[in-house]
Amino acid sequence: MTDINREWLLAERPTGEPDLDCFELRETEVPVPDPSELLVRTRFLSVDPYMRGRMRDAESYAEPWAVGDPLKGGIVGEVVESDHDAYDPGDLVTGEGRWADYATLDGDDVAPVDPTVADPEAYLGVLGMPGRTAYFGLLEVGEPKPGDTVVVSGAAGAVGSVVGQIAKRAGCRVVGFAGSDEKTTWLTDDLGFDAAINYKTTDDYRAALDEAAPDGVDVYFDNVGGPITDAVFTDLNLDARVAVCGQIAHYNDEETPTGPRKLHGLIPVRARVQGLLVSDFATRFGEASERLGRWVASGDLEHRETVVKGLEHAPDAFLGLFAGDNIGKQVVRVSAADGE
Repeated sequence: MTDINREWLLAERPTGEPDLDCFELRETEVPVPDPSELLVRTRFLSVDPYMRGRMRDAESYAEPWAVGDPLKGGIVGEVVESDHDAYDPGDLVTGEGRWADYATLDGDDVAPVDPTVADPEAYLGVLGMPGRTAYFGLLEVGEPKPGDTVVVSGAAGAVGSVVGQIAKRAGCRVVGFAGSDEKTTWLTDDLGFDAAINYKTTDDYRAALDEAAPDGVDVYFDNVGGPITDAVFTDLNLDARVAVCGQIAHYNDEETPTGPRKLHGLIPVRARVQGLLVSDFATRFGEASERLGRWVASGDLEHRETVVKGLEHAPDAFLGLFAGDNIGKQVVRVSAADGE
């Protein structure tokens, strides 16, 4: 084991869209775990859109990072040192770590990773926070019923791709918005979506939606916001449900945009709009993990990870989220199984 630990810090707060000047790579010593902690060598690191909010000096559902703080996120790693009864050196675990080669994690706050169910990186996507967000957001907030039409924005991302597949399992017609022909083809040909719309090549979202969802929209799972959501709001059916999971179209806005007012359209259809935080379902994470794991192991739930190699490229992987570089879950491979 090397004595050097590289970790990324927040160098400055971004104005508008972040760039590489917001990040600083520092070399430190490998941390020493307390008796209750594990020393973990990071194998895979998660980068997620919500992290943009942690770069602001403002209250949010996720605690903001201070300038100079290490950046944090979900990791999959190999246990190097452990005095914990449940874990031995060599075990794979997942938990909240740092953008770093090594991290110390509380042994009671991690979960085991079973590579016989799926590749380890899947535990940051379909079998991790994004998968649980899709599971509870659709089933508990969206409440899909057989025959419903479910529309998903950001449908080729880590959350949206799982939402659409679970909706198909529930007997729904599923329409996804995504940002390239490669992504829309993946949604329809591999994941079983009934229709997919490339929002980057579509001039009239409402017309495209009318064609893809001729009977209107019963459930809208919103990962994006912006003009896509404006279009969907005009096509909601009676008693429609809207799950607001993310608003990535606005994460880099310095001022809150004011566009056409759409809320009046909710009145005649009595639609329900509800924000979603997966942490609200923490006591039921075991339920979601068990079902998602079973579906993945059986091949009933497809998943895909876009892997960027090298801790030094973690900021590039994060910034790529806002350019739509990823299909499925964006992760960074920090180290290989053999430690290289």
